[in-house]
Amino acid sequence: MPLEVSKNIHIPESELEEQFIRASGPGGQHVNKAATAVQLRFDVENSPSLPEGIRRRLKKLAGKRLTKEGELILEASQHRSRVENREEARQRLIKLILRAAKPPVKRKKTKPTRASKERRLKNKRARSEKKRRRKPPSLDY
Repeated sequence: MPLEVSKNIHIPESELEEQFIRASGPGGQHVNKAATAVQLRFDVENSPSLPEGIRRRLKKLAGKRLTKEGELILEASQHRSRVENREEARQRLIKLILRAAKPPVKRKKTKPTRASKERRLKNKRARSEKKRRRKPPSLDY
């Protein structure tokens, strides 16, 4: 069953690689023998499931989690069970892809209003006057 990110984006199980590893941190004797943490790998670079725009933005969002080969690595070890950690990693992947799916909002150029220009100039004159008053009077004879 494919991982459903949105109505348009589905990632087949064959594109996801999961590996269970030992989690770090407290947990007593059990933590040393149970591999409950999950490492989810997704090849962003070669995935046919992602449109080019989303792929580009996802690579930017991934940051240090992306390898040189273009593979995204997510680790989840918050929970004590494999099933919960597996679901956590998949939800993080979905969230990341959904963030990448939103195209960045174009910045609209704006001009300062007349009132803001006047305020700026008024403050500038006041600052100039304040500094001028600090200077000692000139002794021109």
